[in-house]
Amino acid sequence: MRSITLDIETTGLSFLEGHKIVEIGCVELLNNFPSGKTWQRYINPERSMPEEAYKIHGLSEEFLFNKPVFSEIAQDFLNFIRDSRLIIHNSRFDLPFINYELETTKNEVIDNKKNKVTDTLSTARKMFPGQSVSLDALSKRYKIKIDRENHGALLDAKILAEVYLEMHG
Repeated sequence: MRSITLDIETTGLSFLEGHKIVEIGCVELLNNFPSGKTWQRYINPERSMPEEAYKIHGLSEEFLFNKPVFSEIAQDFLNFIRDSRLIIHNSRFDLPFINYELETTKNEVIDNKKNKVTDTLSTARKMFPGQSVSLDALSKRYKIKIDRENHGALLDAKILAEVYLEMHG
């Protein structure tokens, strides 16, 4: 069975306010073991980078300027995740961004049921009611070392893979 842990970084909190994806990171799991295969792209959002977002991921307008736009990476992204269960920490945030970009580029959107999306945030809330269940908090709970200054989609997808595997024994 093939699963993909997936994370994104964005320019803000809502695609409805014109915010865009600036990075997608994915880690492949085969039968619940990391295969070593990853997929990551930086994306030019074609808009300014708010200071609040820059403080989180450290991706500047200058850095992203010469990166491809979403339409240029969409098919490659879809090919990588095809026929896989998706594991996302807070899919209620990530999927609307991804699906907005996919719709805008006339690609098929990701359907929660068809694509078998597992939201580790929802799972963690059931496992640890009333406790902090951020990716950082879960990493501490499971003694997973995090070595980062900023959030990064690929790094967070790697951390998510470890957290997911610990959550499921």
